[in-house]
Amino acid sequence: MTTALRTLWLQSGSCGGCSMSLLNAESPDLYATLEYAGIELLWHPSLSEASNGEFIDLLNRIMSGEQALDILCLEGSVMRGPNDTGRFHMLAGTGRPMMQWIADLSRKARYTIAIGSCAAFGGVTMAGGNPTEACGLQYEGNQPGGLLGEDWHSPEGLRVINVAGCPVHPGWVTDTLAQVAMGDMDETQLDEWNRPRSYTNHLVHHGCTRNEFYEFKASAEAPSDQGCMMEHMGCLGTQAHADCNRRPWNGEGSCIRGGYACINCTAPVFEEPGHPFTETPKIAGIPIGLPTDMPKAWFVALASLSKAATPKRLRENAVADHIVVPPGSDKKRGER
Repeated sequence: MTTALRTLWLQSGSCGGCSMSLLNAESPDLYATLEYAGIELLWHPSLSEASNGEFIDLLNRIMSGEQALDILCLEGSVMRGPNDTGRFHMLAGTGRPMMQWIADLSRKARYTIAIGSCAAFGGVTMAGGNPTEACGLQYEGNQPGGLLGEDWHSPEGLRVINVAGCPVHPGWVTDTLAQVAMGDMDETQLDEWNRPRSYTNHLVHHGCTRNEFYEFKASAEAPSDQGCMMEHMGCLGTQAHADCNRRPWNGEGSCIRGGYACINCTAPVFEEPGHPFTETPKIAGIPIGLPTDMPKAWFVALASLSKAATPKRLRENAVADHIVVPPGSDKKRGER
């Protein structure tokens, strides 16, 4: 029988949302998924029963080589402050900053995986002037570097695998772990930000339930309106790399399906867009952020044609919080 990949999950500058999301893995559930993939969870802050002393003993055994470590997962940003001492986050019972433990353990693990946009790029913890000197494992915002440095590679020759998102979809995590366990993870499986292509080769736009409104540029103008949220409400679903609307959370939910604009949370520096999340910045009435792969001239031409052809049903439903004009039918009542 193949030896299971021993995995350690640490948290640093984090709200814990990625773990909360992971616990919602389903079909099968988290534990079954890990078992099928051949993943042994050595420790997780929310799932393990080990005491603080037992946890510290585990870390020391990993560092001494007594305990093998295949995968190190970090959830949350690395807290380097104040003044690059790391003392804003000390690991209880060790007298050492967490960032030193992360750096040391990453040299032991065959693979290092950043769970969420905070661990990947710094994320929300970096926003607002970054008073905690937060960063990601191998990025600081959109700049290479972070805690480990641009040129760092794991013992298996890979950079940090960035499972970005805020929070991550549980499937993005379990798929990535399974891909590593199968020996199918190499640089060709990662995009330009070292994010797994298993979910970033898609756009949030794919599978969006508002696509009919998008096609005719029938736009929402206020929260709870049913129309497309790209033109006025700040939605970045046509630019965001993720498959949120192809495999919704718990089979049903996504930000857009819940009535919220996509804020492109899988991308670096999403937390500082320079404008309110729910407003679309424009120049001369044209959104600055156009759909991926769409030249501006084409977008303007197509948008004009689409708006000229918008059916009355879509035009009125787009600015309503419920269906006010149902789809028509070619048949009259009573006809077969």
